[in-house]
Amino acid sequence: MNVRTLCLAVLHFKDASGYEIRKLSVEGSFSYFGDVSFGSIYPTLAKLEDEGLVTAREETQPGKPARKIYSITDKGREVLRGDLSRPPAPDIFRSEFLLIAVCAPILPKTIVAAAIDRAIQHIEADIEQIGGHLPCDDLASDWAIRYGLACNQTALDYLRTNRDALLAIASETDARHPEAAE
Repeated sequence: MNVRTLCLAVLHFKDASGYEIRKLSVEGSFSYFGDVSFGSIYPTLAKLEDEGLVTAREETQPGKPARKIYSITDKGREVLRGDLSRPPAPDIFRSEFLLIAVCAPILPKTIVAAAIDRAIQHIEADIEQIGGHLPCDDLASDWAIRYGLACNQTALDYLRTNRDALLAIASETDARHPEAAE
């Protein structure tokens, strides 16, 4: 997902400052839809404003500098609909854990077991974080949240059910890997 579409999508749901858009895109409810760097948001917002897709207003804050609050325009909503109507790119999934899994035959069981445990912990934390958005009044968001929960729950179930199968593939000895003993 490109930064432009992500910014417009955030603003479709609520007016926001650049900082709020960044926070939602990096660690909030929009962090699941694409990678956004802090340095890319403000130039994108300036371009969106130049194109008439968003408007900006100054908002004063007691004891703090004024901040710009962005709002999507009708033209911006049209562009957002057009962007979202294109076929989506395939989801990108990268996993350091899966690299460890495919290399399990050359790794000691202790390393593989620790990697499985960390993967389980991360997925459990993701499930807790995602589940924290429920219940959700917005039906489309509720559906997306439940989809994310189902994907994570399936991965968690697979790891728990097939943990021993991966450990059986791992090396029996830690002798080749002194760091495993640490």
